[in-house]
Amino acid sequence: MNDQLLEEFKSNLKENEFSYKATHRAPSNIALVKYWGKYDPQIPANPSISFTLSKAFTDTTVFFEPSKSPEINLKFEGEAKPSFIPKIQSFVDRIGVYCPYLKGYSLNIETSNSFPHSSGIASSASGMAALAMAICNLEAKLSGSEVNLKKASFLARLGSGSAARSIEGPLMSWGFHKDITESSDLFATPFLEAHPIFNTYQDAILLVHKGVKSVSSTVGHNLMNNHPFAKRRFAQANDHLAKLLTVLRGGELDQFIEIVELEALSLHAMMLSSTPSYILMQPGTLSIIQRIRTFRAETNIPVCFTLDAGANVHVLYPVENKKRVIDLIDNELAAFCEDRQYLLDECGFGAK
Repeated sequence: MNDQLLEEFKSNLKENEFSYKATHRAPSNIALVKYWGKYDPQIPANPSISFTLSKAFTDTTVFFEPSKSPEINLKFEGEAKPSFIPKIQSFVDRIGVYCPYLKGYSLNIETSNSFPHSSGIASSASGMAALAMAICNLEAKLSGSEVNLKKASFLARLGSGSAARSIEGPLMSWGFHKDITESSDLFATPFLEAHPIFNTYQDAILLVHKGVKSVSSTVGHNLMNNHPFAKRRFAQANDHLAKLLTVLRGGELDQFIEIVELEALSLHAMMLSSTPSYILMQPGTLSIIQRIRTFRAETNIPVCFTLDAGANVHVLYPVENKKRVIDLIDNELAAFCEDRQYLLDECGFGAK
């Protein structure tokens, strides 16, 4: 099946002579069941599922210019960023067999984020998803067809694994799992069976640390290769995903909270117990977690936390509880954020 899909994604289009401009906005996403650990080429060691976000996004414009000596230029938020180019070049090289027409184009890229870069809010996911959409937009123009979202997810994955989950929404699964129809390690698929309460779920992103995190996600994934608890963690993720699918279908918020919070802590437990070990959480992260749990116990409001690979805290809650949760953030949690800053986000429907 995978071989058949790989052949399907290979393009027969060749170099062309016209310029083209494509602009896309792609959102970040926040995993509920975490993917941590991977195999070449960007194959997840365990399946994951995520909320696609709406207001944490990357805007990317790509100017495709015909050239006999193709090059890549990139501006991030208006400034040239040559340090970003090797990663983009590696991505373009990796997808060459699936997009041979790119060999005849220089790529002039202008990109910006609505949130801090490299701080653990999946900027590589939104960035690579936007770039993949632009490339698929060019392919659609060349072939006279519609943009292939499955291929966009496939390409995005080859730039950043979690980028596969930023093409569509509001819930996306990535990685083969026996309980998810058409699930694949090669691209993400929408999970369409969720209870309506999850279609409007809210996510407040508390910016505990806006700077670049001390250990990149790429390094973190690689540290799972010889991790003493890796096999058990991968089994745990598969088990959690099976349970969460039932919860998502039924709308059982107590069980949703239990699984999502345990997944967040399990992710960081892998970091704490790797060799070398490292800590991305900060004191403010733990203080926020404790206060969320106290607030939930005192009010019975179904608010919970999750964490990505960083210090920032994602506060998840149903839209009907928005006022009470924002009051909690303003009165208690913002004190642990840099400059009291946080982003109010919600589930979204993918790239535009």
